[in-house]
Amino acid sequence: MSDTILQTYPLGFPWQTQDPFLFCVYHLDHYPKGNGEMGPDPKLLEGRNLGNDFVIKDGWRMYHGQTIPGFPYHPHRGFETITIVNKGYCDHSDSLGAAGRFGMGDVQWMTAGRGVQHSEMFPLLNTEGDNPLELFQIWLNLPKANKFVEPHFKMLWHEDIPTVDEGNAQIKVVAGNYRGTQANDPAPNSWAAQTENEVAIWNIHVDAQTEYVLPKANTAVNRTLYFYEGSEVYFGERKINPNFGIDLDPSADFTLKIGAEKAHFLILQGRPIAEPVAKYGPFVMNTEVEIQQAMEEYRLTQFGGWPWPYSDNVHDKDRGRFALYPDGNLDEKG
Repeated sequence: MSDTILQTYPLGFPWQTQDPFLFCVYHLDHYPKGNGEMGPDPKLLEGRNLGNDFVIKDGWRMYHGQTIPGFPYHPHRGFETITIVNKGYCDHSDSLGAAGRFGMGDVQWMTAGRGVQHSEMFPLLNTEGDNPLELFQIWLNLPKANKFVEPHFKMLWHEDIPTVDEGNAQIKVVAGNYRGTQANDPAPNSWAAQTENEVAIWNIHVDAQTEYVLPKANTAVNRTLYFYEGSEVYFGERKINPNFGIDLDPSADFTLKIGAEKAHFLILQGRPIAEPVAKYGPFVMNTEVEIQQAMEEYRLTQFGGWPWPYSDNVHDKDRGRFALYPDGNLDEKG
C-alpha cells in the first residue's frame, strides 16, 4: 500500500508538476471592495512594489497590475493555459481580438501554439463588499508536432462543465473521464484531445470525516494529487497535511480518510509527452535555438500586435460574463 504514494512535497508558488504539465499556480487573494474603477482603494496600494507585487500583503497581491490586479499583456508560445476560476472574475483580452469575462466556476482553455499575446486582469467588481479570487492556472505542454498550430481560445462555462456528486464528494471534471463522466472537448490540438493520453484535470471536494477513493487510471500516466485546502487527511496510518503535493502510482485506487475539515484537491494526470523541454519565461519549445527564434520573432512581430487600448485591458464594470471569439462570434452569459 505504501508504494501507492511515490513522493510528497510542500506546495510552493508555483506548484511542482509532471510531464505533460509544465506549471500550475494557485491564486487565492482576499481582495477588498472595489473603488468603482475595478481596483482597490489607492491608499491600499501605498508601500507595494507595483508592477511586481507577489507578497501577500493584507491577504492579496497586485501581481503586475498598477491599478487593477492581474497580468497585463504578455506573450506565450508552444503550450496551453487552462484557467479555472472558482471565485471572482478574470478579464481576458488577446492579440487575436478575442476577449471575455469569466469566473465563478468557469474555465478558459487557450492554445498559444505559434504565438499569442494576452492579458489576464482581476477586476474588483463589487463596490459594497470584498472581492475574493480563487483560481488555478495550469500550463499543459504541446508536443513538437503541435508547437506551431494556430492559437485557439475556448470557454468552458461552469453551467456546462460536468460535476459528479458521490454524496460526500463532488468532482468537477474539467478534462478527462471520471468514472464514465466525460469532460467537455478540450481545444482541438491539445494533448488532452487524444483519449489515449488520458489527460485529467479534476477539482475534488470531500466532506470532513468521510472516506474517498480516487479510481485508478487505465494507462501508465503521470498522476499528481494536490491537497490545497483542509485540515489533514490519512492514507492508512500516514498523515498528510494540507498544502502538499502527492505523486501517485496510477495503477492502483487511492483511498483517503478525511480529517476534521472538508478537503479540497486538484488532480493533474496524463501520459507524458516525453520530449525535450526548453523554457524561457512564457516560451516553451524543444531546444534553446527554438527559444531564441521565438524571442526574435516576438520582437519583430509582437505575435500580431495588441488591438486593445490598454496593456491591462478590462471590460465595462457592469458587463456580465461573456466571450468574444476571434471570428467575431459573441457568447453572452450574463
